[in-house]
Amino acid sequence: MIELGPRSASPIARFGGQPIAIAAVALIAVVLGVSSIALWRAYTGSAPETDRAVAARQLQARATQASEQLVEKTKGLEATQQESIDQLQMVQDQLLTVRRLLAAQQADTKKLSEQLGTLTEAVDGLRQSFASAQASEPDAASSPRKRAAKAKPRASRSANRGRARTRG
Repeated sequence: MIELGPRSASPIARFGGQPIAIAAVALIAVVLGVSSIALWRAYTGSAPETDRAVAARQLQARATQASEQLVEKTKGLEATQQESIDQLQMVQDQLLTVRRLLAAQQADTKKLSEQLGTLTEAVDGLRQSFASAQASEPDAASSPRKRAAKAKPRASRSANRGRARTRG
């Protein structure tokens, strides 16, 4: 069998004899890192923190400007909406007036239609009475005077009838 050597408890224990060298290497690495970052910033001429602050301010200014524009547009929309509401109210009022006028006109039309019907009935009644009056008169063939009256125009017949009635 092969004997194994004593096991070390931790890997740091291997370097246990030279902790100063390890600390020096770590310090050098940190210093090199910090100096390379400082050189890079000096070479590019800008610091990311400053750029971030400027960008944040610009975003904030843009957000404020957009907010103000939204407020203005909202006010404009409110004014337009109020104008539309006012115009709609006027149109509704006009529509109501037109409906009232239409109802009044329909009532007048109905009244005139009824009056026209009454007048038509009266004219029909007069025609019938005139026709019955003509039928009740003696025949035109029996009287020579009436034959001559038939040859005359209607206006003179009407005048003759009027005279005959007043005489008789």
